[in-house]
Amino acid sequence: MPIEAQTYIALGARPKISPEAARSVAKRLKLPRSLSDNGKALLSVDLAEVRHTPCPRGGRRAGDIVPFVENIETSQTEIVQLEARTAGYGANFERERERAERLMVEVLQATADAMPLERRRRGLRTRWRLYGPATESARSTATDRPHVD
Repeated sequence: MPIEAQTYIALGARPKISPEAARSVAKRLKLPRSLSDNGKALLSVDLAEVRHTPCPRGGRRAGDIVPFVENIETSQTEIVQLEARTAGYGANFERERERAERLMVEVLQATADAMPLERRRRGLRTRWRLYGPATESARSTATDRPHVD
């Protein structure tokens, strides 16, 4: 076949492709270009050499979307299950926090109750060091001695 000068639109009309696809084919085949009088690009093409079969459009078909929809539905059910599980964990956390607070109150109360006993023990220890063991004779004379706490 003879070589023809065609625009991208005319080149794309033969295999029924868009002008952008024709431009891509022309770049891939490294076809020589020139400018026409009206400013459009003309390609020097031997149409026998151009073998182009158009690919199907890349648009999504209904069958392609089904796995994605199923995946979304599965994810949504998992989210609901996880939210229910976290609500249960939140209730456990609150229960344990309240239990820890009650235990802390008990510890603080036991410490407060033990403080006077500790002071008394320290006082008795000091007396022991100063006066020795408390016996009957020591008790009768202990009233003459000063009281140490």
